[in-house]
Amino acid sequence: MASFLNVNSDNGQVSALKTFDFETLKTFKFQIVASDSGTPSHSSNVTVNVFLLDQNDNPPVILHPVSTNSSAEGVEEVPRNVPAGHLVTKVRAYDADIGYNGWLLFSLQEVSDHSLFGLDRYTGQIRTLRSFTETDEAQHKLVILVKDNGNVSLSATATVVVKLVEPKEAIAASDVKSAATDMGDSGVTFYLMITLASVSTLFLISIIVLIAMQCSKTTDISSKYLPETNYDGTLCHSIQYRSGEKRYMLVGPRMSIGSTIVPGSNGNTLVVPDRRSTSAETESLVRQSFCVIDARCFVI
Repeated sequence: MASFLNVNSDNGQVSALKTFDFETLKTFKFQIVASDSGTPSHSSNVTVNVFLLDQNDNPPVILHPVSTNSSAEGVEEVPRNVPAGHLVTKVRAYDADIGYNGWLLFSLQEVSDHSLFGLDRYTGQIRTLRSFTETDEAQHKLVILVKDNGNVSLSATATVVVKLVEPKEAIAASDVKSAATDMGDSGVTFYLMITLASVSTLFLISIIVLIAMQCSKTTDISSKYLPETNYDGTLCHSIQYRSGEKRYMLVGPRMSIGSTIVPGSNGNTLVVPDRRSTSAETESLVRQSFCVIDARCFVI
C-alpha cells in the first residue's frame, strides 16, 4: 500500500497519494508503527481498516444501439401493419457505479411524433402507441436520454431511427404481381411475333398471286392471235385478231396453221370497225367478197 498512502513521521498524518476507485477497491487496511527515540527504543503499532465510499464518478454507457463507428445510433425497421403496443427496440445501458448511483432512468429527449412512440423509463423499451396510418412519415428519429441517480447526475444519449416498411405479405404480393406482369409481357410479345409472321406470309402470298395473274394475262394476249381454220377449200386464208374497237384480218394464200406472213410480202390487211350490226347488214356483208390483184381473196 506504500504506493497509495503516505505517513508523516512527525505527526502521523496519513494521506492518499492517488485517487481510489470504489469499483476496483472497496476496502483495504494498513498498519502504522510508532516508536520513541530512547535507548532502548520502545514502539507500538496500530492496524487501520479503510472502507471506501462510492461516488457517482461513472457516467452511463450505452450498450444498444451501437453503430459501426461505436456511436450510440441505430436503425430499426418496423412494418406498417403492426398494432399498438408493438415492441420497436430496447435501449440497454450500464453504469459502473454501485447502488443508488448506478440506477438508470430513460426518457425521450427528442421525438418526431409523440403520439406514435412511448418509452418505458425503467426498462428502456420503445413501443408503438397506436397503429400507423398512410399519413404518417416513413422515417422517425428518437433521441433517448439515459441518466443515473447520483447527487450530481451523469447522463448519455442514444439515437434510434425508426423506418416504416411495407409488411412481408404486401412485398410477397408485389413480387407475385411483378411475376404475373412479366409473364403477361412475354405472352404479348409471343402473340406479336405470331401476328408479324402471319402478315409477312400473307404479303408473300399476295406477291405470288399478283405474279401469277400477270403471267396469265400474257398468255391471254398471245391466245388472241389464232388462225382461222374453217375455210371451204378456196384459195384464200385469213387470220383475225382484235385491238381495241377495231378488228383486223390478214388474208393471203393458203397457209398451214402456225405459219406467218413475212413483212414486205404482197399480202393484204383489212381493217373493219368492231361494232354490232343488224341482221340485214350482216347478210349484206356476207355476200360481199373482195378479190386482190394477186388472186388472193378474203370473205367477211
